[in-house]
Amino acid sequence: MKYFFNSVFCFLLIIGCSKESDTSGKQQDNQKHEITADGTPHQLDLEKSKIYWLGKKVTGEHSGEILLKSGTVQMVDGRVVSGSFVVDMTTITNTDIENPEYQAKLESHLKSDDFFSVENHKEAIFLMTKVSETAKNEYSFSGDLTIKGITHSITFPGSINKNDDGTYTAGAKAGIDRTLWDVRYGSGKFFEDLGDKMIFDNIDLTLDLTTK
Repeated sequence: MKYFFNSVFCFLLIIGCSKESDTSGKQQDNQKHEITADGTPHQLDLEKSKIYWLGKKVTGEHSGEILLKSGTVQMVDGRVVSGSFVVDMTTITNTDIENPEYQAKLESHLKSDDFFSVENHKEAIFLMTKVSETAKNEYSFSGDLTIKGITHSITFPGSINKNDDGTYTAGAKAGIDRTLWDVRYGSGKFFEDLGDKMIFDNIDLTLDLTTK
């Protein structure tokens, strides 16, 4: 997801628009797929799947990675129809700070109650509620993102492509307002006179996922 978490999830932004089927009931290329238990499940390859986060502040930015604990997408005729992902919040890492001491300090701060309260909320969950195909292999994903026990709906665009070995690779970008999940540290919405200590509310998440 990059200043996360983010899928995520990200979690990942970027709002996708869905298109309805016509009144004749015939399937079109741009078709909405409501979530269903039907379909062929494909488990994520957790060693190849990551979420990259990016967070910005007045004086710069920080980025890092976060790993998934589990994830499944359901496919019908090569199209995504549903999915769910569990993010391991204990794996939040920073990748832009070279000094090990300062890097560890930031990672510890992100896991503290100032940010994601990881000791009490070790997982974040994204559950798809709607999938709309906007073009070939391109989708708009909507779902419920739960962080710190708080759930909000998000929508974001992404793509899924089938590889020669039968696996699937998915990419998506999402942007979330962290304050909706009670991550208020350094937010200009809730604290005055922060000056160059202010941290922007939006977190950019990039999902890079591969199935087994």
